[in-house]
Amino acid sequence: MKQSKALFATAATSLLSGAFLLFTAMPPLHAEDIDRCQRRVVHAEHELHEAIERHGRNSRQANHERRELHAVRERCWRERHRWWDEHEHRWHIERDWNEHDHD
Repeated sequence: MKQSKALFATAATSLLSGAFLLFTAMPPLHAEDIDRCQRRVVHAEHELHEAIERHGRNSRQANHERRELHAVRERCWRERHRWWDEHEHRWHIERDWNEHDHD
């Protein structure tokens, strides 16, 4: 009887320790990653619009920000297989963005 209680206590302790390690070692939530992706796209869109407004549609600065926006969209696609369309305010699950949507 004492042996089964000790075995039970050891198993319970091991189970609790394993559960603690499992939950503390988990990566960030998927929703947080998606929100972060959306924020990156919104920021890149804003920077592009600012560059166009300040320096002109075909300026070196606007072209730089277009490349930045493209990189952000690519990163979202690579990490989450979706990308945020700030103009339509929706997620796309196809890699269907227009490289020239801000030309």
